[in-house]
Amino acid sequence: MHIGLIGGIGPAATEFYYRGLIDRHARSNTALDLTIAHADVREMARNLANRDARKQADAFAPLLRRLAAAGADAAAVTSMGGHFCIRELEAMSPLPLLNALPEVDAAIGARKLKTVGILGTRMVMETRMYGAIASAAVVVPEGEALDEVHKNYSEMAIAGRVTDAQRRVFFAEGQKLCRDRGAEIVLLGGTDLFLAFQGHDCGFPVLDCADVHVEAIYKRSIGSS
Repeated sequence: MHIGLIGGIGPAATEFYYRGLIDRHARSNTALDLTIAHADVREMARNLANRDARKQADAFAPLLRRLAAAGADAAAVTSMGGHFCIRELEAMSPLPLLNALPEVDAAIGARKLKTVGILGTRMVMETRMYGAIASAAVVVPEGEALDEVHKNYSEMAIAGRVTDAQRRVFFAEGQKLCRDRGAEIVLLGGTDLFLAFQGHDCGFPVLDCADVHVEAIYKRSIGSS
């Protein structure tokens, strides 16, 4: 199956999806048929801040038409933050969309978790990942802590790199969600969070939502349910 990806939001997130798909296909000795269309991360950050899902869907729609013209059979948005407009986008997409949200909920359910935490953008946290998690209770940072996570995440995503100070914010807030709020695991609800967590011991269990999405895209690309 020819997969189309909307990338660029941000650059590190796109690379995460690209490398993840390449590695999976290499391990299974299967061919990867892929086209990536570039979106503007700063435009998405503005629309996300304004909660203007329709405007962002309108921005993504031409990229989906470009992917369809390139021969893609299905498409995905390479950003958990970008899923804030997924319902609006599905209504206008010329291609089937590989939506991350039900995949994340299914992964939580499969682990039989009762309470999960989320780190990511403000909207990801405030909406408990767009209201799509039904299999467990959700806890998130509150007040200034939520603002601090959002600020550091947004700056990291746009830059495509993480600082030690940003990593400390994410680790500290994740630890609080587990220690003080009863989270059994913390969802990395921002695709770029792998920059902070990969190769580091954060002191609490995590589930990388982007990796769950990449796995689902891979299985779809080889015709596996």
